[in-house]
Amino acid sequence: AGGADVILIPEIEYDIEKVCSKIIRRSRTGSKFSIVVVAEGSRPVGGKMIFQERGIRGRSPRLGGVGNVVGAQIEERTKMDVRVTVLGHLQRGGSPTPFDRILATRFGVAAADCLASGKCAHMVCLKTPKIRIVPIKEAVASLKNVDPDGQLVKAAESIGISLGR
Repeated sequence: AGGADVILIPEIEYDIEKVCSKIIRRSRTGSKFSIVVVAEGSRPVGGKMIFQERGIRGRSPRLGGVGNVVGAQIEERTKMDVRVTVLGHLQRGGSPTPFDRILATRFGVAAADCLASGKCAHMVCLKTPKIRIVPIKEAVASLKNVDPDGQLVKAAESIGISLGR
């Protein structure tokens, strides 16, 4: 939905040569740019995840920096100009859709109700079609992984998006 040409995710190890080949092919067919989306935790085939912080007492290591590494590798291999933008907390842009606006209102009402009832350490979420209040521990208890053989990945690859494999 974001117009990416290459998407790198932790669930699928990537081959930087295949990533660069995709970018070069696009350039040769007249594309003036390529968008490469790199999720923290992405790693090359046989490689390791990149961390920005390690060994801080009482905290898990924090992933970070893989976008800069991939950007430098693409620039080195393709000799093309690369701009890396780390989104951080800015995950999306553009004008909110009517669905976004209604969902935000529903979340706000549920959050206010949660606080008014005295609940702490809870959050609001959408479990279609309802807004739910769940303990934060429950919400973060398990990872929500992408199935490398699932419909989303197959759909992306079928429209020409590279996942680096």
